[in-house]
Amino acid sequence: MPLALLALAIGAFGIGTTEFVIMGLLPEVAGDFGVSIPTAGYLVTGYALGVMFGAPLMTVLGTKISRKRMLMLLMGLFVVGNLLSALAPSFGLMLTGRVVASLAHGAFFGIGSVVAADLVASDKRAGAISLMFTGLTVANVVGVPLGTLVGQSLGWRVTFGIVAALGVVGLLGVAKLVPDMPKPEGVRLRHELAALKNVQVLLAMAMTVLGFGGVFAAITYIAPMMTHVAGFADGSVTWLLVLFGLGMVGGNLVGGKYADRALMPMLYVSLGALAAVLALFTLTAHNKIAAAVTIALVGALGFATVPPLQKRVLDHAHGAPTLASALNIGAFNLGNALSAWLGGLVIAAGLGYTAPNWVGAVLAAAALALAVLSAGLERRERAAGTPAAGTVPAERPTVATH
Repeated sequence: MPLALLALAIGAFGIGTTEFVIMGLLPEVAGDFGVSIPTAGYLVTGYALGVMFGAPLMTVLGTKISRKRMLMLLMGLFVVGNLLSALAPSFGLMLTGRVVASLAHGAFFGIGSVVAADLVASDKRAGAISLMFTGLTVANVVGVPLGTLVGQSLGWRVTFGIVAALGVVGLLGVAKLVPDMPKPEGVRLRHELAALKNVQVLLAMAMTVLGFGGVFAAITYIAPMMTHVAGFADGSVTWLLVLFGLGMVGGNLVGGKYADRALMPMLYVSLGALAAVLALFTLTAHNKIAAAVTIALVGALGFATVPPLQKRVLDHAHGAPTLASALNIGAFNLGNALSAWLGGLVIAAGLGYTAPNWVGAVLAAAALALAVLSAGLERRERAAGTPAAGTVPAERPTVATH
């Protein structure tokens, strides 16, 4: 694998750290600015919304320049946003810094996925994408716990300052290691939009929303579930999230490896197993050891879907993949927001802290149903000898499809 993937992984590590570390620092931030915890929670919501809207916006703005230069500009924006958060004298400016940093998130992973795939042979594309996303998964194992520890010990501003420094390292890595790949000729915004007419692209994005939404339905409420149901101490939640992060790392690497061999079977297995494990979580949540094992499995199975889904979007939008790829990253955050809302509804309805697991199981099962539908439609298109709707001229001579 090319060394340029390391630079992309470093950028992904910084982005993953800043996205999730705020959850462990909300009490400190709220105390410093004199706001309530729910108000401080807008720092999480604002970031997620920034990713959703920033992904297509920044991608469209980047259609006129080379992908390497756009990646550098996005990392620069990430650095500025985190510095603003670190130095913000008011809560409003802190929130602004979070939104500025979030604007880089979706487009970086979207464009980075295209660059990673273009750096390797067609039969290694999912593996290359998974290596870039390893930075995001490792952030949950290393970056978030350390960032939380530093923030609680030295102050949350120090944490965001360190994250900004990580962004600088990522920026320099992209500048030094990523080849200056010329902007593809003949690609226009209308081509990027035309790719969104492809039913297979839309189905893959829907699978992303539902599949990863299933994961976050459970993980969003992991703290009260583990402390009130499993009986863990409050301080144990951080290490349970480390287990979740370790599962993410393993699932991401396995998903990338096997998606290059058998993409759809990989989706069937991971989504089906995810639905089953989430359903069982309502029972295993009552036992400490079983709960810990289940948390790691949810992380592994959830992130095993990421490389195949991202690759499927690239395969079916291969004529103009950049916008579709970035929008699929936004779909992850849409799934997070949707599942967190649904999980909150069932808890508020008095169904208990394990009820979000059932929500997650239903969402994952729905994603599996869409995967079966997608494969069936693809077989029918091949039998008829007609291309999928919305297909546009390819940037590359040949791209393997699954």
